[in-house]
Formats: sequence, C-alpha cells, structure tokens
Amino acid sequence: MSKIFVLDTNKKPLDQIHPAQARQLLRNKKAAVFRRFPFTIILKNSCPDVSVSPLRLKIDPGAKFTGIALVNGSTGEVVFAAELKHRGFAIREALTSRRQLRRSRRARKTRYRKTRFLNRTRPDGWLAPSLQSRIENIKTWVERLRKLAPIAAISQELVRFDMQLMRNPDIQGKEYQQGTLAGYETREYLLEKWNRQCAYCGVKDVPFQVEHIHPRAKGGSNSITNLTLSCEECNTKKGTKDIKEFLKKDASKLEKILKQARRPLADAAAVNTTRWALFRALKETGLPVETGSGGLTKFNRSQQKLAKTHWIDAACVGESTPLLNIKGIRPLLIIANGHGTRQMCGTDKFGFPSRHRTNKQIHFGFQTGDIVKAVVTKGKKIGKYVGRVLCRATGSFDIATKTGRISGISHKYFLATHKKDGYSYSI
Repeated sequence: MSKIFVLDTNKKPLDQIHPAQARQLLRNKKAAVFRRFPFTIILKNSCPDVSVSPLRLKIDPGAKFTGIALVNGSTGEVVFAAELKHRGFAIREALTSRRQLRRSRRARKTRYRKTRFLNRTRPDGWLAPSLQSRIENIKTWVERLRKLAPIAAISQELVRFDMQLMRNPDIQGKEYQQGTLAGYETREYLLEKWNRQCAYCGVKDVPFQVEHIHPRAKGGSNSITNLTLSCEECNTKKGTKDIKEFLKKDASKLEKILKQARRPLADAAAVNTTRWALFRALKETGLPVETGSGGLTKFNRSQQKLAKTHWIDAACVGESTPLLNIKGIRPLLIIANGHGTRQMCGTDKFGFPSRHRTNKQIHFGFQTGDIVKAVVTKGKKIGKYVGRVLCRATGSFDIATKTGRISGISHKYFLATHKKDGYSYSI
C-alpha cells in the first residue's frame, strides 16, 4: 500500500505511515491535511527527537515521461512512486505556430519597429524552451519531495543514445565528430520505438527479432530507419519480400509502418540534450547523486522479474538498488499542464486578433484549474461534485468532474481542496 507523507508541526519530514494510521490521526484531530497531491498530513505537535529512515530519490528521465520513486535503501520498500508526463512537445508546437504567424506578418511589410540585429545572443548552457521545461518539471518535483520526505541521496539514469551509430551502423574511428559515443543498443531503442510489439501482427510478450523493412537481399541498409520488430512467424512469412509486396493487401498497415519507420529520433535527441543539464541541476541540491546506465536499470529489473513501467524503471536505477518491495504501490500520474498563457490576444489562422483576455484570473478566491468540492444544497443541481473549476467573472462557475461537466454553479457552494499548481493528477 502506498504510504502517506507525514510532517510535524514545524514541517519537519517524518517517516511515512500506512493510510489507516493517517485516517485515525485525522479522525482524532491529531493531524490535518497538509497537501492533497501527493497526500500529506501535518501533525499538531512537534517531534524533535524522533529518528527517521533516510530515503533515496530515484529518477528515470525520458522525453515524454519521467519515472520517480522513493526507496528505503535498508528495507527495499518503495514508499512512493510517480510518473511525470512532460509537455515539451506541446511547447515546441506552440512556438512553431507563433514563429509561423510572425513570419507571415513580417512578409506583409507592415513592420512597426526597427529590425533587430545583435540582441539574440544566448547564455552558456541555454536549452530550447521545450527541453528546459523537462528540467524544470523534474527540479520542481525534487524540491517538493525533499520538503515532504527525508531524502538523503539521489539516483539518476544517465543514458546516451548513440545517434550516429543507429543511423550508420558501420561508423567507426575518426568518423565520429564528438569522440567515442557509448550508448543504448539498437534493440533497446527499437523496443521503445515500436511499443514492444510486432509491427506486422501486433502480438506482445513474445521473443522478437530485428527485421529489415526493405530486405538486405534487395539493397536494404542496417540504418535504424530500416529496422523494425517482428515475431518469428511474421519474419519467416515475410522472408526476403519487400514490405510493399508483403502488405499489398493491407494498405493502411503498410502506410502506418512506413510512417513509424520515418519518425525522427526526437525522443532520443531530447534525452541526449538534457541529461547533463539535469545532472548539474540535481548536484545543486547538495545531495550525493548516483548515476546508472540504461543497461544496468534493465538488468536490475530483469533480475527481480518486475514489469516494464516508468516508475519501476526509476526504482531500479543505479547500483544501490536493493531487493525491492513494491506490493500495493499505486503510482501517482502527474501531467504538466503549465500555468496557462500570458498571451493577451488570441490569433486566428491568418495571424489576426480573434479574442482578447482579461488581466484578472482570480474570481471570488478561485482560479480556473483549482481542484474543488461543491456541495449544492438547493436548485436543480443538488448534490456533491469534485473536480476542476472553470471560473467566470459573474460568479457562476463550471466544474469538470469524472462523469462530465456541470455548469452554472454559484461560487458560494465551492470549497478549494487543491490550488492550481501547473499540474494535474490521477492515480
């Protein structure tokens, strides 16, 4: 069972407790709810002499998801796990859209300011906003968890994808621009790219073979863009046939496989670019930081016969990994949504204004995105509702619940349970 974080009255982190103990403390009014996500209680007395068990924070960074786990090194118990979904690709698309709109405006020769020349220098260590957001998301959660748990050390998976070797398997020696690149095996990358299933029949959990989309016998290369995963039956059936001949009766599947094969190595590039920036950010915490390779993570997971998930990968990072106890753990899914936009003027597809925003975001003490509880006692919408609030200046709010959107509820019925912090949560 996932443990509950506990703070004393001075906000000193204590050992985590079972949910039943937390319920009893709340029922007896010896504690209060301090935070909903992750759920934390705060005691009404101080505990200066209580000893605590140090925990190790383990991180498995990725382009789309980062696995997070808190592990007790002496017992091997995983006390908390989470999967953090980044918004890097959404940021990239937003910046691309803005760049296109600005380019079209400049082409109209309606310039309203002088041309810029030498004011675009970038500081050392600069990263694109889509990449920097990944670093900031992880830093945010490292700092939050340090305030809630007695973290004594950090483990980070420090992996590098060998981009040149995956594109050109025969590369060697002086052909490398940046020295020797050691990294992921091609097979591991293919497992991730093709979602651990046969590209032709979709079967999972069977031994896979690395298969050439355009066969070597007909001039196909060993480039990563010409490789896929196949079960033994499909690989034998395809033989030396070209994929267009093999799938001539299934045009949709043919198009899907070719599109997936051409997909750029954006995920791998994002991990490569941010790995050292994240390492430096973790070192700035002052805690000892252990690093481990992707191969070691997989070895630890395989030795303990654990499933392949982001949070379990995080728990298996590094040589410090003990025999893990993951019984009852329900990971918290954290989705980075951002704090909204500062753009005051929305534009249509031609770049012209289509709407304007107001400066005021907080109405009657609530802000769109707050998690609230509404207890409606009269009218057509009598009942209890829990979800995210959508605010209006009129005071008539909407609430997005699991069952749907309830509209037109007065702000007087709302009670905030978790203020908007740029993330959404689910179990």
